Amino acid sequence: MTKIIAVIPARGGSKSIPRKNLVQFKGNPLVVHSIRHGLSSKLIGRVIVSTEDEEIAKVSSENGAEVFKRPAELAEDDVLDWPVFYSVLEELEKKDDIPEIIVHLRPTTPYRKISWIDEAIQLLIDNHKADSVRSVSPPVHHPYRVFRINTNGYLESVMSHEHPEPYLLRRQNLPPFYYYNCVIDVTRNATIRKKKSMTGDHILPFIMDENDVIDIDTPRDLLIAKALFEELK
Repeated sequence: MTKIIAVIPARGGSKSIPRKNLVQFKGNPLVVHSIRHGLSSKLIGRVIVSTEDEEIAKVSSENGAEVFKRPAELAEDDVLDWPVFYSVLEELEKKDDIPEIIVHLRPTTPYRKISWIDEAIQLLIDNHKADSVRSVSPPVHHPYRVFRINTNGYLESVMSHEHPEPYLLRRQNLPPFYYYNCVIDVTRNATIRKKKSMTGDHILPFIMDENDVIDIDTPRDLLIAKALFEELK
């Protein structure tokens, strides 16, 4: 059987919402929802929380996750996902316990159907040439209608290389686009270790309805998520 783990990166610092990963959401800290998602999966063998924060570590351990102490230098605001995941895999290698597939479950996503997780994992297992799977959704605001302001102060379409006036197309004529919704990532060990990337070159889409996506980054997101959560459940 394929050895599969879930990793939940949950540092203590947060600028937009202080102590975000411990914010109470429908009766539990945010991080606990993702821990339970991982533990409920039929395919995930273990759930690891990477954190430098003692309170997050305690809450995570009490709710069934293993805790890996994250080095302080990997808990800064500007640290991306890859070095955190690489650090976790290095620790596992020391114990000769190397997973083949790593599932990234962000604690800022308190709503996931467990079937989504297992389907995304199976998608990667079944496609040997793929480096990773990322969940995506149709964007609320289509890129064809996005502008930048040029140096002369005029609006300039960012998609003019695809169409002379993309912003004038009717909605039904707009080509399909997808945005990365941060709900589920599934990545091969080799992608992280050898390609030094969280995605690699060949990324499979796990397409989700945009109305099923909750990703909490700001206080406004948190208010919206609380309003949507019960309805989605």
